[in-house]
Amino acid sequence: MRLKVLYDNEARGDLESDWGFSCLIEEGGRKLLFDTGASDSILARNMEKLGITREEIEVIALSHEHWDHIGGLNAVLHPEVVVYVPASFTVATRKKLKRRVAELKEVSGPADMIPGVHTTGELGAGIKEQSLVLDTQIGEMVLTGCAHPGLDVIMDAARIFGDIGGVMGGFHGFDRLELLNGLKKIIPCHCTVHKTRIMERYPEAAVKCAAGEEIVI
Repeated sequence: MRLKVLYDNEARGDLESDWGFSCLIEEGGRKLLFDTGASDSILARNMEKLGITREEIEVIALSHEHWDHIGGLNAVLHPEVVVYVPASFTVATRKKLKRRVAELKEVSGPADMIPGVHTTGELGAGIKEQSLVLDTQIGEMVLTGCAHPGLDVIMDAARIFGDIGGVMGGFHGFDRLELLNGLKKIIPCHCTVHKTRIMERYPEAAVKCAAGEEIVI
């Protein structure tokens, strides 16, 4: 499985950084995009520099409805794409999406998206969010947008798919770092408050996140 960060607060080379997150998942010849960052123009330019076209994206999964995760949708929507959103998305957003995509799927509980990629289902009592769970060679890789429900809650939910080998994405203010002990990959991105502490505590497992970063697992 190959993960390419398309949008993040930091960027490599000539890619653009901005507040937001987007990650492309490639598995078995299929491509799934998780979140779209805040700006369609920045996402489009980063995709062009990485040689990625919107038409090759088969599935889009949106973690939650905040602007820094859905703002880039115009850069990637096309008539053949299938979009997964938490069931809590507003009626207005769902109507707009239905008019522009092949199918809109509303997520409540855990489910499979494509082979090797699952959703935790909608989690959280306040800001509701779905995270992805990826089947990899190191175990299940948890991919989060902002982890509003709590990374610990998301990890617990993800364990129905298998033992967790890594975590990646925005972790917000998560500070129970001892829960990351034993993980083989820890990739704090976007809104993670304690990036420096994580990188220092887990030097062998931690990978710096930035637009342009590519992870093969």
